Amino acid sequence: MKILYIYKDYYPVLGGIENHTRHLAEAMRQRGHKVEVLVTSRDRHTRRETINGVPVLKTARWVNLSSAPISPRLAWEYWRRLFSKTRRPDVVHLQAPYPPGELAWLFGSFLPRFGRPATVLTYQSDIIKQKKLGFFYGPFLRATLRRVNLIIASSPNYIESSPFLRPLKARCLAVPLGIPLEPFENPPEAVPTLLADIKTKPGPLLLFTGRLRYYKGLQYLVEAMPQIDPAARLVIVGVGPQEAALREMVARLDLGERVIFAGEVSDTELPAYYAGTDIFVLPACERSEAFGLVQVEAMASGKPVVSTELGTGTSYVNQDGETGLVVPPADPPALATAINKLLADPKLREEMGKRGHERARAEFGLTRLADRLEEIYIRVSS
Repeated sequence: MKILYIYKDYYPVLGGIENHTRHLAEAMRQRGHKVEVLVTSRDRHTRRETINGVPVLKTARWVNLSSAPISPRLAWEYWRRLFSKTRRPDVVHLQAPYPPGELAWLFGSFLPRFGRPATVLTYQSDIIKQKKLGFFYGPFLRATLRRVNLIIASSPNYIESSPFLRPLKARCLAVPLGIPLEPFENPPEAVPTLLADIKTKPGPLLLFTGRLRYYKGLQYLVEAMPQIDPAARLVIVGVGPQEAALREMVARLDLGERVIFAGEVSDTELPAYYAGTDIFVLPACERSEAFGLVQVEAMASGKPVVSTELGTGTSYVNQDGETGLVVPPADPPALATAINKLLADPKLREEMGKRGHERARAEFGLTRLADRLEEIYIRVSS
């Protein structure tokens, strides 16, 4: 089977959807399918690469419009494949939201005879921050959703809460995201230097990992720190546009000894951070956090999770009272109460961590995801 994945970026660009697409493409290639990835480059040059055995075409990027890279070459390359007997895909898998990619597919779907290969669209998130873009793009998105063979959402919660998916829920299927669990189940014995330095001081450690963006809600977790057990410290792994503001906030609240910015951490070292800390916290405050794969990483590591109720997949992954605790968003006292509850009860942390690990293995492994999607590809293309 020939499978074409379309999105805006791909590895080595780091991000949840980029990693998801990479894992899928590599898994399907290993299962014997002919896979190609069509994305944009980071500059004005088109280049072909082979990454871990997967052919990737990165088309020239002209400009970014509301975080959406514009590349007319991407649309042209997709349409060319529709007219090619040897390169025409059996299945197209779109990752949304990426308006230029969906528009390229939508316009191609009207080409007579050639334009509509079996298509699956994974709806990762509503367009939240770019409200003007969402307003103008809405009719095109709805048209795309009506014409694809199947819409996939990462959780039943998102199908019910999205204004775009709810009217089309009969055409939607919930398929949770998945990751390779083994690195987190079996972390390296060697402890990264920075983490080893952090652990020289006694006391429990809280962990956040991810891009430091507005919707992650880290400002509320930092604000909660004065109300959390004073022996506890917070380790923030990641970089992003909110870092300067967060550092200023930490200084203003005199939390310099209790909040550690670890910066970017390699994939090989990341499991050690999960293993070396006590509680994982995802304090997301906006629906842009649609699933929270970092929660799966923490659960695979046997750690309890504190997250927020957004009406998205975050509270589908982390089940309140089972694998961790779920609190309202943008509520520092609620975050502090939940974290203090877990800090005060090591047995509860252990039990929730164990149940989280069992849930990760049952629902969120990459093999489980690949099995589900391979079955879907066969069904929609037959």
